[in-house]
Amino acid sequence: MAELGFVRLGFGPEAVEYTEAWEEQRRVHAARFADEVGDTCLLLEHLPVYTAGRRTDPSERPLDGTPVVDVDRGGKITWHGPGQLVGYPIMKLPRPVDVVAHVRRLEDALIRTAADFGLETTRVEGRSGVWVLGDPVEQRPAIGGLSLDLDPRMHDDEFDARLNGPEYAPSNAGQRREDRKLAAIGIRVAKGVTMHGFAINVNPDNTWFDRIVPCGIRDAGVTSLSYELGREITIAEVLPVVERHLKDVLEQAELRPREVEPAAG
Repeated sequence: MAELGFVRLGFGPEAVEYTEAWEEQRRVHAARFADEVGDTCLLLEHLPVYTAGRRTDPSERPLDGTPVVDVDRGGKITWHGPGQLVGYPIMKLPRPVDVVAHVRRLEDALIRTAADFGLETTRVEGRSGVWVLGDPVEQRPAIGGLSLDLDPRMHDDEFDARLNGPEYAPSNAGQRREDRKLAAIGIRVAKGVTMHGFAINVNPDNTWFDRIVPCGIRDAGVTSLSYELGREITIAEVLPVVERHLKDVLEQAELRPREVEPAAG
C-alpha cells in the first residue's frame, strides 16, 4: 500500500472548529479521488461540538437543545473537543469497498497505541471502537443502592441516564466498573475514498458525554487514557504514537476488495 502522509491541523489554542475541518476533509477527499494527493490523515483537536451520524435517534440528542452538527458519516451521536485526538484518514480503497475491514484496521492501530501506554483495550462484538472491559456483572458495585437485578437500564426501554443523576452518567462508567469506550470510530466512503475516522480520548472532560447518549449506547460509558492510567497523558505524547501505529497498520495492510456473493440463480 502507498505511503500515508500526515497533516497536523491544530491543537490546544489552535484547535479546529468542526465545520472548518469538515470542509478541509472534503477538499482533500476530492484531491485524493483525482490522484492529486496520496493517502492523507488529518490530525487535530476540535473545539467542543456534538456531531450526529446518520443513524442518530432524536432521543439521543442533548435534552437542553444544545446545537448538534449533523454529518454524513456512519454511527450515531458523539462529542469532540479539547483533550481528544481526532484523526481523519482519507484513503483510496479498492472496490467493492470493504468498510468493515477499514474500521478494523483503525481499531487495531488504536489498540496498539493504548498498549504502548500500558493500557489493555479490545473490541466489543457489535460495537465499533476501542473499549476497556469492565468487571463481570456480578462483581460490579451496586448503583444507587440497587442490586444489579433491579438496574433500570436493563429492564426499562424508556430509562434515560441523563435524568437520573451521576450514578448513571456515561462519564462515571469507570467507577461502576462497566465497559467503557476509549476511542470512537465513524467513517464514510464516497467514490472509493474514506472520510471521517476516529477520536481517542486522551484527557478530555468526559462529562460532555453526559448530555447525550454516546454512540446510542445506554448500558456502557466512556473513558480516557488519563483516567484509566491514573496520570495525566497529553495529546503531544499520544500524537507520534498514533502516527506510528497508523502508518504501520495502514501501510502494511493487504487491501482486498470486499467479496461479493454470486447472484442466486
